Formats: sequence, structure tokens, C-alpha cells
Amino acid sequence: MRCVATPLLHGLAWVVARLPQGALLALGRALAWLGWPLLRSRRRIARINVDLCFPSLPPGERRRLADRSVVNTVIGALELLRAWHAPSSRLHGLAGIEGLEHLQAALARGQGVLLMCGHFTHTELATRLLGEALGRPARVVVRRHNSACLERWFERSRAAVFGPSVGKKDVRGLIRALQAGEPVVYSADQNFTYQNAFVPFFGVLAATLTATPELVRRGRAVLLPFWYRREADGRYRIRIEAGWPDWPSDDPVRDAARYMQELEAVVRECPAQYLWAHRRFKTRPPGEPPVY
Repeated sequence: MRCVATPLLHGLAWVVARLPQGALLALGRALAWLGWPLLRSRRRIARINVDLCFPSLPPGERRRLADRSVVNTVIGALELLRAWHAPSSRLHGLAGIEGLEHLQAALARGQGVLLMCGHFTHTELATRLLGEALGRPARVVVRRHNSACLERWFERSRAAVFGPSVGKKDVRGLIRALQAGEPVVYSADQNFTYQNAFVPFFGVLAATLTATPELVRRGRAVLLPFWYRREADGRYRIRIEAGWPDWPSDDPVRDAARYMQELEAVVRECPAQYLWAHRRFKTRPPGEPPVY
């Protein structure tokens, strides 16, 4: 059955993707302001997370940080449309990339690369910009949408620029992509109820996936940290680092803790661009009360 909203969505996406960068950011801020009452639940979650993770900040600063993160989440929806629908000519000069040679060297050896990142609000745009610089797309791992209509549109949009996406639970598909020598953007910083351990994230124990070293091993791949941020002038700074020393170890819990430690350091560089509206601490250690 054809989704009647698809032509409208495609038309809006076409227009948004071609906006000048300043106009896109201004539109995102305006939409956040207009939709502020509808974002009540997300604002509440973001404020709880920020209160937990930045207890030393004064209450007013914590509230402003949480609210800025929600605004960036709305802007991120427009950045997603730019990632999917902008022509390459619209992306020229939008990003500076450091460490591309680490990724190029691994791919030249025929290895797949797990580009380890986090849930920032503009992940797929950073991935598109990386692909433009690399000259080939990086695959993305995504959570499937509950609406079949929207999921079809999402997948067609993603496939046009990244190739077929890999479902969050499609472990075999992810391993096949790595074994085929592809770069795959991946994050393990959302709440997990399986194959997890509780490790510190901003001093709060967070359920974190421990299977990442096994994915790298089975995929005969290499892990490279993939970080990105939007600067004050609207351009994006993308950084690919060499693999972490002594990672993986012989202890998956220690490896998960190392990932959270590295991610925390990057989040502190641009805390308002992290996805604080996600219930990162939904699953609690035994005996600890819920935080939401």
C-alpha cells in the first residue's frame, strides 16, 4: 500500500536539504521554539540525564544545557534530511576532516572498519560528509521505524547515499559488511538489555554493550574512533583516530568501560550536541531505583 504522505515528505526534504547552512540551523531553532510544548517528554528526559551527568554545574546551567540539547535534536532532524537528500555540490566546504588516512589505510589493506561513534544529533550528516571526502559511502547501522510506511521512505533515502542500511539487531548483516571490507558507522551507547555490563558514563553506571570486540573479531575488521561536532560557524569538524591502545583486551567489560570513557571525553567537548533526550539510564543495576 502506497503511503500518501511520501510525496509531501520528499518535497519538503528536497527543499530543506538545499537550504543554506545558516538558514537550516535557523529553521531548526524556530521549529524547536514552535514545538516546545510538544517536546515536554524529551525535555524532561534530557534534564534528568544532564542532572545526573553534570552534578557540579549550577541548576540553571544544567537546565540550559538540557534545553540546548533538545533544540539540537530538532536541528538534527533537518541535518538528517540534508544527509539523505542534498546533492554533493551543497556539501562542498561544509566539513573539515582529520585522520582520514587511518581509514584509507585500513580499507587499502582490504579490512572492514567499524567506525565507533556515539549518538550525537548529526551522526548521519557526518557520515555523509565522510563518504564525500572518502569517495565511497560508509554503511550505517539503524533502528528500524515502527511505521512500515515511514521505514520504506527512510530506507530508500538512506540507501541512495549510504547503500542498504544494517538493522540494529542484524548482527550477521553487520559482520558480512565488515568481512566484505566495508566501513560501517556504529555506536553502542544507547540503553541495552542484552549482552551488556554496567560501566561508568559521567560517573553513572550505564548498561553498555559488551559484544563490540567480538563483532570486530568475527568481521576480521579494525575499530577506528569516529567523532564529529558542529562548530559555531555551522561547519562540521570530523575526526578519525587511530585505534585505542590495548583495545580490545581480554576483558569485554573493561573494553566497554574504555569506550564509555573515550565517548565521555568527546561529549564534554560539545555537550549540547549529544542526544541527552534518550533514556540512557533506563536499565538500572540490581537494587537501584529507576531514574525516569
